[in-house]
Parts: sequence; C-alpha cells; structure tokens
Amino acid sequence: MSFTDEPKDLRTEDAFATDALHAWLSARVDGLGDAPPEVRQFAGGASNLTYLLRYPSRDLVLRRPPAGVKAASAHDMRREHRVQQALAPHYPYVPAMVAFCDDPAVLGADFYVMERLAGTILRGRLPKGMELSPEQARDLGLRAVDSLVELHQVDVAAAGLSDLGKGLGYVGRQVSGWSDRYRKARTENVPGFEPVMAWLAERQPEDVANCLVHNDFRLDNLVLDEDLKVIGVLDWEMATLGDPLMDLGGALAYWVQADDDDMFRLSKRQPTDLPGMPTRAEVVQRYRERTGLAVEDWAFYEVFGLFRLAGIAQQIYYRYHHGQTTNEAFKDFWFFVTYLDERCRRIAGLA
Repeated sequence: MSFTDEPKDLRTEDAFATDALHAWLSARVDGLGDAPPEVRQFAGGASNLTYLLRYPSRDLVLRRPPAGVKAASAHDMRREHRVQQALAPHYPYVPAMVAFCDDPAVLGADFYVMERLAGTILRGRLPKGMELSPEQARDLGLRAVDSLVELHQVDVAAAGLSDLGKGLGYVGRQVSGWSDRYRKARTENVPGFEPVMAWLAERQPEDVANCLVHNDFRLDNLVLDEDLKVIGVLDWEMATLGDPLMDLGGALAYWVQADDDDMFRLSKRQPTDLPGMPTRAEVVQRYRERTGLAVEDWAFYEVFGLFRLAGIAQQIYYRYHHGQTTNEAFKDFWFFVTYLDERCRRIAGLA
C-alpha cells in the first residue's frame, strides 16, 4: 500500500492564473507542453502556500506567499530558494530547485518552483492503513533527531551561506524579536504574555554555537521513503544561522507525547504520541549524545519554543481575525495561544 502524500483540491482564495504561470514556466523548462498544469494544493499552508503543478511529463511544486499583510522578514521566496539551492550539495534532504520568479506580473508576488519529492509525510494521525510498531516509531523519532543534528553540522562556509545570519547574539535577537512580533499581532482575546517575555529576557543564555538552523523542524516537514527513512526536509522559510538549541527547542514545541494533557494533545501535528516514540527528554538526550553539546538550562529553550509557537499561531490568527483569510482552520487559534501562555508560565514557575 502506498502512503505517498497527495495534494487536495485548490482553495478558492489561494487560486492563481495558471495561464500566466505556464507561459512563464514553459519559457524556462523544456517539455511541459502547451497546456497549463492541473493545480492542486498541499495540506497546511498556514504561512507560505504549496501547490502541485501536474504536467503530463512531470510533477512540479510551487511555493508562494499567501495574500494579506505579511511580517517584514517573512515569506521571502528568494531567500528560501537560495538556501535550498546552496544547501543541496551539502545536505541530502532538500528538493531540487527549478526556477525562481520575482516578476509580480506573473502571480502578484515572488515564487519558486522545485522538483516534487514524493514520499510519505506524517501529520497528526497516521495515514489510513499504516501501522507502526513501537520499535518502528522509536526508530523514526530518532532518525528525525539525527537529521536535525546532521543539519546543524553542515559547513555553512562551504555551502556559501555564511552571510545568512547576523552572527552571535541570536538568542537575544530571537527573544526580543518574537516579543515584538507577538505584541504587534496581539488581539483583544489573547493574553499579553508579558511575564513570560520578561522571564525569557532575564533568563536568556549566551549562544552555544552558530550554525544553520531550520526553525520549523517537524515530522510533517519531513518526507519519508517506504522504510520511513528521511529523504527530504521541506519548508525552509525561516532557515538562518543561529543557536542549535533554540532550533531544538522550537522543534520540541510541536513534540506532543502520550502523557501530555488533553489540550496539548489536541494541538498535535505529528504522531509523536505513538507507543515507542521518544519523549521530549529522550530527544534532548539523543541530541546531546550526537552533538556533545551541554544543555545547562533546558527550561529556557522549552519555554522559548512554546512562546515562539504562540507567536506563530497568533500571527496566523491575526490574519483570520482581520479578514485577511477565510480559512476556518484558523478561527480557534486564539484559544491555543491562551493555553500556551498558561503552559509557559507553569514551566517557568510563574503560574
């Protein structure tokens, strides 16, 4: 049985002019034929949108920003394209880039096209018909951690990405930056997070290293082969140079485990609560063993990861709240943001 991830019907609000796209793309890619592609849309799309372009000869994938107000540093298609193109010779899990467009006359915004990396993507529940033994689940979880370790060990100078970040001071910039973003995206129905932001500002450690970080590393951004081995890492929108433990903390904000409370488990986007899956503590231990990095104050990274998740969720909810998207999947995000404030305060000892 195949568990290859397949796209769904195109959402009306996310449609675009296929004729204009085809004219631009066929001038750069041979063998596409005369007719525009069939366009379908992959699940997710809370930030940048991802489409399948189905031609008779091949499948391609397009990434572009959503409509609506965008944060100044977000949705940078040129940067996302550049990172993957530069990284490909040094990290074997990035799709091949095909073309980049910065002409707004085509689709109204920058976008890029890449080869489709077909495989299984695991989301909140396993695909129908798939079963994993505890041993398989554990191996999958550990392989995911090892893929993150491998990313953090990439030689950024050799990849030509030394200019991607701003150098040391990443922890402080992240704390202040996400605090600012949260305040700007706050709506009247969510908490202010001020005690949590103050705690993070006071508790922040020095950077432990400066390496390539993905900043959105989750199982539902990994493409797996039939043996559940990682063959692709997707969604490089927020990749930069920074502190690897901050990347790990961000990743584990999504790592819901079997003994978590009901509200946190309702938020799960990946099957990390399956029997056999490593716990968050085991993931941290695996990471330490593979990298040799000491983790002096994990509570800081855990709280930051959850606060950052609240900021991401609130930015998305802000778009829904102000009518910039009608996607009903976002309507209750404010409730989860409120929960994350409580969870952060509890871990930080502020409750």
